[in-house]
Amino acid sequence: MADSAHSATEAAHAAFDLLPVVVLLVAAVVAVPLFRRLGLGSVLGYLAAGLIVGPYGIGFFQDPQAIIHVAELGVVLFLFIIGLEMQPSRLWSMRGEIFGLGLVQVVLAIFALIWVGILLGYPVAASFVAGTGFVLTSTAIVMQMLTERGQIAQPKGRRMVSILLFEDLSIVPLLALVAFLAPGGAEATVADRLLGVGIGLAAIVALVLAGRYLLDPMFRLLARFGAREVMTAAALLVVLGAAELMLLGGLSMAMGAFLAGVLLSESTFRHQLEADIEPFRGLLLGLFFLGVGMALDLQVIAANWAIIAISVPAFMGLKMAVIYGVARLFRARHLEAVERSVLMAQGGEFAFVLYAAATQAGILLPEWNATLTAIVIISMVLTPLLVIGMDRMARAPAPSMDGVDGVEALEPGQDAVLVIGYGRVGQIASQPLLARGHRLSIIDNDTDMIRAAGEFGAKVFYGDGTRLDVLHAAGADRAALIVVAVDRREDASRIVELLKHEFPLVPVLARAFDRGHALELVSKGVDFQIRETFESALVLGRAAVLHLGASDAEADEVLEEIRARDRNRFALQQVEGIYGGRDLLLGNARQSAQGN
Repeated sequence: MADSAHSATEAAHAAFDLLPVVVLLVAAVVAVPLFRRLGLGSVLGYLAAGLIVGPYGIGFFQDPQAIIHVAELGVVLFLFIIGLEMQPSRLWSMRGEIFGLGLVQVVLAIFALIWVGILLGYPVAASFVAGTGFVLTSTAIVMQMLTERGQIAQPKGRRMVSILLFEDLSIVPLLALVAFLAPGGAEATVADRLLGVGIGLAAIVALVLAGRYLLDPMFRLLARFGAREVMTAAALLVVLGAAELMLLGGLSMAMGAFLAGVLLSESTFRHQLEADIEPFRGLLLGLFFLGVGMALDLQVIAANWAIIAISVPAFMGLKMAVIYGVARLFRARHLEAVERSVLMAQGGEFAFVLYAAATQAGILLPEWNATLTAIVIISMVLTPLLVIGMDRMARAPAPSMDGVDGVEALEPGQDAVLVIGYGRVGQIASQPLLARGHRLSIIDNDTDMIRAAGEFGAKVFYGDGTRLDVLHAAGADRAALIVVAVDRREDASRIVELLKHEFPLVPVLARAFDRGHALELVSKGVDFQIRETFESALVLGRAAVLHLGASDAEADEVLEEIRARDRNRFALQQVEGIYGGRDLLLGNARQSAQGN
């Protein structure tokens, strides 16, 4: 009896071993927050964790390539989510960047990087494959870093995404070129090549037709009759099915997922799909970086350290130079060109595919493949460090003063008003003053906004309101009234403190960020403050109760009760010295519930 129980336990353990999963989770949970705390980013944390638990660290895992193959689905899911944000019209508007900027960068980078291998004495075909593989940037690393930096939706981020999309497309002709360069590859018939191209195009057409006519009806049907988990399963089915279809057509899985996302970008289920996919995307992408860290073969590095020590800076340096030159050719600013060249300096995951195909075709020897793989992985590891160095060395550029005037002093008078900050609030607050004929002197420290305001006829002077000398130069002592409407709460507090200390007789009205900030401004002596969302939120609430059947008089009465209750709470919190935080929130909740 005991033996059979023991056998059953052993069989259960043999069937599924949880230890590797636990080790991966512990490595990620410990390393990533630590590296982010140190300012090194999550990508480097995953890579370091993978190296520690991999075959050349503690040794929990001996086959990192198996993990990488599974975790490549993280890149696939990432491209699907990017596709969801790219409506067909928006993608069409990017065609110039994809097939112009992307094509020029890829072609010039291939030409430049070929010479690394040739100068090191390798055959031309092997040098071509080595350089071409390094041209293909890591989509996973660049996308992750763009997301962490909040740049993926910005124009400069969009341009990098365009280049990455072209590189994904280029893997198909590059693999065909590898087959052509293989010994005996030139003997392949034209018909075979045309057949491959035709299969790829057929796969794209099939995916487009399915996306146009099948996907939205399918999700509508599932939303009506399916359970919540079935919708999640359907979302994964769409992504993985599209990836598999593209793979069968000789294209990349990432491209299939991206096209599926684009086709669903105008679907009513877009946001639900994104929410369903996001957790899987994050986990698998982290697993991919862990796998890359594990795959860093320290024995290969030790045996070929001289070649690697020359090749890594040569490949990265030449690629960065080409990227910078192409960026400037397409009229990117210097800082954007530098940032793009640093973020895209590494080789990518598609290099592994290209090198494996070249090794199978006889272009690369197995030891060359191992060395090149190590070079690509080291470049991936170095990229986050380069980005950190770039950020620390970068200095905020001096704002261009073209078309911008320095501060001018106000002429004294009862109608003289100084407005500090001309953003969303400052622009609106200025309108009643202008309508009443008051003389306004407006200062702001955003030169782009100043030039934009000038195009609409508004005269805004350049000046930093947190500096006392600027306030004197702007004529704060001569103003009948000062309006503080800057965006940053710290700046607003500093300006109010300076104004009430230096010009105590001048009334100061200020925009407050929230309730705690309003209490802080009052403590600094501001004559009037208003929370930036308070009145607009009350107007929204008034509209809501009107839609639900209240009369105008009833709605106004409710709003006046809320204002009165808010004034009472505000006065009480001034006495108690509560300027924000948990006690303030709980106090508001209690008083709201009690209705006083």
